[in-house]
Amino acid sequence: MQIYKVGGAVRDRLLGKPVTDIDWVVVGATTEEMLAKGFRTVGADFPVFLHPKSGEEYALARTERKSGRGYGGFTFHASPEVTLEEDLIRRDLTINAMAEDDQQNLTDPYHGQRDLEERILRHVSPAFAEDPLRVLRVARFAARYAELGFKVAPETLELMRQLSESGELEALTAERSWKEISRALMEDQPQVFIQVLRDCGALKVLMPEVDALFGVPQPEAHHPEIDSGIHTLSVLEQSALHKQPLTVRWACLLHDLGKGLTPQEEWPRHIAHEHKGLKLIKAVNERFKAPKDCQELALLVGQYHTHGHRALELKASTLLELLQSFDVYRRPQRFEEFIAACEMDARGRKGLEQRSYPQADYLRGAANVARGVAVQPLLEKGFKGLELGEALKRERLKALKVYKESAAS
Repeated sequence: MQIYKVGGAVRDRLLGKPVTDIDWVVVGATTEEMLAKGFRTVGADFPVFLHPKSGEEYALARTERKSGRGYGGFTFHASPEVTLEEDLIRRDLTINAMAEDDQQNLTDPYHGQRDLEERILRHVSPAFAEDPLRVLRVARFAARYAELGFKVAPETLELMRQLSESGELEALTAERSWKEISRALMEDQPQVFIQVLRDCGALKVLMPEVDALFGVPQPEAHHPEIDSGIHTLSVLEQSALHKQPLTVRWACLLHDLGKGLTPQEEWPRHIAHEHKGLKLIKAVNERFKAPKDCQELALLVGQYHTHGHRALELKASTLLELLQSFDVYRRPQRFEEFIAACEMDARGRKGLEQRSYPQADYLRGAANVARGVAVQPLLEKGFKGLELGEALKRERLKALKVYKESAAS
């Protein structure tokens, strides 16, 4: 029995990056031998065991064969005869197909170390094209290591293109897709993830609503970058630079989908794109079964982001309606995330990345003013039920009018 550290732990050590998760492969062992050593079995499809002390996962070396569609369409074979090289060849990228023994002796049959040095994301074997999830994984790695100069090898991008055209991507479950998408959006350069998906034709399959934005112009006076797709990538880039949470990044990706529906004869203006885009945002949310908080914020940002930009011009009554829509009294964090998404949208414009966004503090102040209206005096006046709600709304409107006047002076 021989035990090797494999995959990301080896890759990241060689890159000088922190190693978080460690995967282990056991060569030359049987299930019975593992159980005899105190390991506990957890693998449903192939033999995976938990270490009796550390709880880390150890998998028996295995081969795999394509037997159906999608990510799960494989049959696995694990036995003591399977070699380390046979186990490594089934992996996606050469940089993930290296192994180390307990003395840090490297096993690198597919030249992963060379590709690390040359900053290339390259597939290990033609079997790469059997697993559609790898399209998303490679795009995610491209986003993760973009800062180090990594690029997808042309021949790997071609395989990804073939996968995108094969119909295999449609076989991915919403849960698997969302896991990769959400992880990719939280990388330091999530815009690279979207760009790589577009480069290989996967974006128009997975998110045609986002893909449709590329080539759609916007008024240059407001958007020096002009192209709606480029703008979306820039907004996503800003959301990562400003360390925004997943909810905000997802909203940034989807906020302008309505612009893809504007007839060409109306370009570069996009009247009512906020409202038009809601059905598209809803469709993308449902397709990937995004978490509820991501879905809600994406829809609210899509509908109201131009309100955010025009905050200083809004009438007090419109401002109150905006605050009510976000339920700022019970869900203050959601409104804070809306403000963040609006600011990222404003910064995601060529040459305007550093421009201040006074609307942010103005909106926070308005929310504080509305929240500060006390209910008790109205109760003491005998208001209750619907009448109490209307009275509270009137008092909040008065307070916002005062706030608006003081801000203007």
